[in-house]
Amino acid sequence: MLLLLYTIFFASLFIVSYNYAGYGILLYLLVAVKRLFNGKQPLVAPIEPTVSLVIAAYNEAGFIEQKILNTLELDYPVEKLEIIFVTDGSSDGTPEIISRYPQVKLLHQPGRHGKTAAINRAMKQVNSEIVVFCDANTLLNKEAIRNIVKHYADENTGGVAGEKKVIGKAGEAASTEGVYWKYESLLKRMDASLYTVVGAAGELFSVRTALYQPVEESVVLDDFVISLRVNMAGYRVAYAPDAYAMEAPSFSITEEHKRKVRICAGGFQAMGMLLPLLNIFRYPVVSFLYISHRVLRWTLSPLSLALLLLSNLLIVLNGGAVFYQLFLAAQLAAYAAAFAGYRQAKRERRSKWLFIPFYFVFMNISVYEGFIRFIGGKQSAAWEKARRAA
Repeated sequence: MLLLLYTIFFASLFIVSYNYAGYGILLYLLVAVKRLFNGKQPLVAPIEPTVSLVIAAYNEAGFIEQKILNTLELDYPVEKLEIIFVTDGSSDGTPEIISRYPQVKLLHQPGRHGKTAAINRAMKQVNSEIVVFCDANTLLNKEAIRNIVKHYADENTGGVAGEKKVIGKAGEAASTEGVYWKYESLLKRMDASLYTVVGAAGELFSVRTALYQPVEESVVLDDFVISLRVNMAGYRVAYAPDAYAMEAPSFSITEEHKRKVRICAGGFQAMGMLLPLLNIFRYPVVSFLYISHRVLRWTLSPLSLALLLLSNLLIVLNGGAVFYQLFLAAQLAAYAAAFAGYRQAKRERRSKWLFIPFYFVFMNISVYEGFIRFIGGKQSAAWEKARRAA
């Protein structure tokens, strides 16, 4: 019995440590070795292919005009940039606002079938070489399109992932949500340096139009599935940190919880649709990145956190050495800090040192809730969007 507990303890500790720290360290070393033996970098050059910017907007009347004006200010030849807004199902006047701007193309129908269906419908209208997707509640930097398309000078690049920036008051990164995305950006940069970004964020990403495959309308994480299917077609997804989409943080922790659970439910759905990517013999590098960066976070890591605490507790109750007692004390202190961070978040107060452990636990609990929602088939592609701060 004790041998089993020790095995579970160390196996869980390894998985959690690898997923949240070891993977980043290993990735850094692999990138360093690659640069040492192969100094050649993917080709990046200023080019101007035709581009379609596709924006799915559902009931965004409060923000859509700001989005349109931001889009019209993008630094790219007007004759080579087509702007398409899809507002299917919107009932708050969003289509009427967009129709005031003849420079953009409006696609609207009364029925709402979700973002994926809207994107598939828009893609039937696209004839440009490159398609860029971005969310309706974000603002792009002026050079975003140029900084994305220059990566397509490399014929092996099938997609490009932009950057997501969570902006708080006075233009500063918003608390821990912003810190989390900075960490994600670092991993994306290293993923891309080794070979490819693993799953682009829907706030801003791009693919070669010829590689786009219509996505099943039930898909929740369309961005994730679209970009990984580009990998499965034999192309890399480059990373463009100088092309970014800025958005406000979640309105409240309740709204952020709603968003996280939806993403986790969509993650389990996506893993089922992308089963071939688990075959490391078929996709050696992509599978390594995909499993290490994504799959573990949605499967073994949350399970390992629970098993680590439980096995540690049972080892201590069975006379475990001082190391296990101290480790248990550290775990309990971390969870106590997470609970204190939760209490603060509920009161809309955020201490960085308490909110970081809270957000970490919060993300992993969301995985469990997302799994339950996925198993119950309760996550629709047409979901109630989370509110964002002003």
